[in-house]
Amino acid sequence: MKNVFILFLIFIFTSVQAQKNKFNLLIGTYTNSCESKGIYTYDFDTNTGGFNLKSATENIVNPSYLTVSKNNNYVYSVNENGPESMVSSFGYNPSSGKLSLINKQSSKGADPCYIINDDKNVIVANYSGGNIAVFGKNSDGSIAEAKQVIQHYGKGVNAQRQESPHVHMVHFSPDRKFILSNDLGNDKVYSYQYNPNATNEILKIKDSISVKSGSGPRHLTFSNDGKFVYLLQELDGALTVFSYSNGILKKIEETTILAKDFKGTFSSADIHISPDGKFLYATNRGEANSISIFKILKNGKLLSKGQRSTLGKGPRNFAIDPTGKFLLVAHQYSNDVVVFKRNVTSGALTDTGKRITLCSPVCLVFTKI
Repeated sequence: MKNVFILFLIFIFTSVQAQKNKFNLLIGTYTNSCESKGIYTYDFDTNTGGFNLKSATENIVNPSYLTVSKNNNYVYSVNENGPESMVSSFGYNPSSGKLSLINKQSSKGADPCYIINDDKNVIVANYSGGNIAVFGKNSDGSIAEAKQVIQHYGKGVNAQRQESPHVHMVHFSPDRKFILSNDLGNDKVYSYQYNPNATNEILKIKDSISVKSGSGPRHLTFSNDGKFVYLLQELDGALTVFSYSNGILKKIEETTILAKDFKGTFSSADIHISPDGKFLYATNRGEANSISIFKILKNGKLLSKGQRSTLGKGPRNFAIDPTGKFLLVAHQYSNDVVVFKRNVTSGALTDTGKRITLCSPVCLVFTKI
């Protein structure tokens, strides 16, 4: 009897440990280029890099970017669909992975490409609309009507890509007092003071900074200590380092994600820092299809550790699992997610051989189960 009890305890302990190593992986897709149901939920094992499909939505149009509520009960997505673009809210059951549509609102601008949320608001960057829209949240997780729309103005020197403002991102500062926004169309990064409880002026302009003409700022990320901001420019491959304090950016260094001998077409995409804050990664599309690796130095500057192939076409988005052991790259054009093992000491990436085959995956978000 005693042995049975010990075996039972071992079973319980093993089950708990196994659950600790599991996370949900939400994947947003484009649904107009191949057969996709919208948003997919997989469980992901951070011990092995293995995964299993848990659930998928039905008939959700182009949920190309996602954000999860702090309490893990709701998921918000853009529906990138030209002038008819929407923003959707879903009830989220982490255990089953199931998403249940609650409601939709007009995105208040064409082609939303980024979305964030907190307890009070859902905030969207509308790329073609060139604006930021702020929506309230109701107690049931649904999205209220837009409370504020901020229109950007201006254009850049690249006539094909910068004919008008193109808001590409909204990003909370670590203290949640500010929201930074990159505009690919006018080569600016805006800093807005964030007043979550205000009724209409939720965002107030604090500052803006211009970057190199024609560079096309796309995505940024903060250092783990919040003292530095790293900005990736889509059109020229530049990677700019800023010091950051109280909504103000000051440029301290600029490098590139391009290999020295690279001659082909490129299009910078996504940027993230490892959970331990020691390494920065950035993806590049076009003929490059690569990911660049940088070591972050104590002064915030970057030391290049080179590039490696992402082993697919169109590495639009990538995510590092919460333990830092794996880095997953979503390929928009080769229709797969490539799972890399990450060396936490050197930052190097090794192909695990594992692939999630999926129509046009473009957003990866890990959540707790």
